Amino acid sequence: MAAVVADRYGPPDILRVDALPPPVVADDEALIQVRAATLCKGDVHLLTGRPHALRLAGYGLRRPAHRVPGQSLAGWVCAVGRNVTGLRVGQEVFGLVHGGAFAEFAAVPADHLVPIPAHRTAEQAAALPLSGLTALQALRNAGRLQAGQRALINGASGGVGTLAVQIAKALGAEVTAVCSGRNVASVAALGADRVVDYQREDVARCGLTHDVILDLVGNRPPSDWLPLMTREGVFVSGSAGPGGDWVGPLVWMARVAAVGALSRRRMTPFLMKPNRPDLLTLGSLLERGQVLPVIDRRFSLDQTADGYRHLMEGHAQGISVIAMPQGAA
Repeated sequence: MAAVVADRYGPPDILRVDALPPPVVADDEALIQVRAATLCKGDVHLLTGRPHALRLAGYGLRRPAHRVPGQSLAGWVCAVGRNVTGLRVGQEVFGLVHGGAFAEFAAVPADHLVPIPAHRTAEQAAALPLSGLTALQALRNAGRLQAGQRALINGASGGVGTLAVQIAKALGAEVTAVCSGRNVASVAALGADRVVDYQREDVARCGLTHDVILDLVGNRPPSDWLPLMTREGVFVSGSAGPGGDWVGPLVWMARVAAVGALSRRRMTPFLMKPNRPDLLTLGSLLERGQVLPVIDRRFSLDQTADGYRHLMEGHAQGISVIAMPQGAA
């Protein structure tokens, strides 16, 4: 099979497409013929090995733990392990794998796979697992967002942000979205009630308080968000924040926690936890049209390095797709 390979940590230039044998399927896995995969910021961290704390968290000290990168995918079930139930050969599914999505075939834990809704494409479904789970859990679980509340999304035009705006609306919230001027129209089209162009307006002067603030950028001190929070409001940090490769994320998490303690507000860093029920929830939202991923650009498998560069340059407006050789869905 054709697969993107990273034998060491580094920039996109280290990536190459190689011929590898298809992965061996474990008892609790399914073999997926990949139709589409997607890129997100998490993939950049795993390629570069930065912040270095990732390496200590089991992703590989000297080189990536998984030679083939990629986490979010959609495709056909080709085979299932002997302990797998609920999946059948030929079924169209989407899901999450800890490395291996940027290849023609991937072995994926069966409990991280769910059916693609009828009348939806593999590209749309592949955009959901990592970015969609992050947005859903940050707002619903960490933020405890309820219908009728106000939510603010900082970084609303990126892969997670575009989904967060739609998920917040699906939860019944009133949404303030923060993005650059070139993205104002597209973010407004997602259903945001107010869109703030941070290049022309300071969001701190918008005159509103919010029940949930989801910061996906980390471009201002956590304390700056306090005036924009209701007294019982929640600040959720979905960013590693600024700082060095080693202690930067830890310092940022400590700053968020310290501001929360001093202000007696709920301010919490956030980490997504993959699970099948939430993937099913995302599938339902996609089926009903309440969440429709914004596809930024499409890259072929041998253009995967270009996809990484595009994302790292900050040009992405939505989610970038890696289409497999048999063609995009």
